[in-house]
Amino acid sequence: MTSLRIPIGIVFSATGSYGTVGRTMQNGALLACRQINAEMGGALSIEPTVIDPGSCLDAYAPAMEQLLSRGIRHVVGCYTSSSRKEVIPIFEKRDALLWYPTHYEGFESSDNVVYTGAAPNHHILPLVEFLVARHGKRAFCIGSNYIWAWESNRVLRDELMQRGGSVVAERYLPVGETEMAHIVSAVLDAKPDFVFNSLIGQSAYAFFRAMRAECAARGIDQIRMMPIASCNLSEPELVEIGAEAIDGHLSSSVYFASVQTAANRAFVADYTSQFPQGPAASSEAEAAYIAVRLLAKSVAAAGTDDISRVKAFVGGQTLDAPQGLVSIDPGTLHAYLTPRIGRSRADGQFDILVEAPAPVRPDPYLVRSSAALEQPILRPMLKVVS
Repeated sequence: MTSLRIPIGIVFSATGSYGTVGRTMQNGALLACRQINAEMGGALSIEPTVIDPGSCLDAYAPAMEQLLSRGIRHVVGCYTSSSRKEVIPIFEKRDALLWYPTHYEGFESSDNVVYTGAAPNHHILPLVEFLVARHGKRAFCIGSNYIWAWESNRVLRDELMQRGGSVVAERYLPVGETEMAHIVSAVLDAKPDFVFNSLIGQSAYAFFRAMRAECAARGIDQIRMMPIASCNLSEPELVEIGAEAIDGHLSSSVYFASVQTAANRAFVADYTSQFPQGPAASSEAEAAYIAVRLLAKSVAAAGTDDISRVKAFVGGQTLDAPQGLVSIDPGTLHAYLTPRIGRSRADGQFDILVEAPAPVRPDPYLVRSSAALEQPILRPMLKVVS
């Protein structure tokens, strides 16, 4: 029997200001590699090369050049949108495939990127829908000063205004900034119905702690009166926030470790066994796991890792993933995913408050999924489950 060998790159920042998220993504990708190699019995083997850019934007392009110059044609990697934007021209020039496993702001497509993380209609739109129905229409937006926050806030603002709401203020901080006193004071002075958080890494953790502490000092029930909602808050990050501010935060995602499926129970058990020191399984870990699984299926179907052949088989690939059924849309190379909204608990997990009854077609440019449409596709799909 001829063995099909697939060298791949795994490029996540396992250290630096957003290293906690990077480590869980790296873990998810490596778990998929190990499982596939064990399952295939030598008929197909995935050989990963791991590079850690250390949360330094300037390190991503050299890392990708290094891998592609060695003949590697497939790379699973990048967390921030800045790093993704930095390397896409390299993949297009060299005709390689970037498997990008992160929720992102949308408004992008490339024939050289497969997107296994959530598009804006999977996380931002369901969150706006939920917040307007449950908490109100006045938002205070705070984010890290780069494209993820800029575009996420823009989408949220547009959707909120179409529902008669408003953004009372937007504030941006450098990636890694942890001085939050002035921002928290501005939020409390504005008295919004909710805070939309698109800070990442250490900046986000510092904000959650500072907001909870100042609200407690002023006698404000922060969870009830001024909830913080995010599209990028996952289980490992709750641990980083700390016990004093871990609970009551809203997160819009397509995966939580508390999802009740047989595939997820197996995934969480295998992940915890392989990586007992953590970080815990998360939406980012699952998206990276899905990326490697779909990569392997596409290469196996093509019988080669040649890009032109693999591209012909990527669209339409399906997977019984931990979150539920996932498939790749041939038109956009984005994934069909299942939107959910959770609320964090003191034990570091999420209660799932609402979820879609079926996977939702990706709409990265929001051409079908808007409050301006007569029949928004998500509104009837979300349901209360707990």
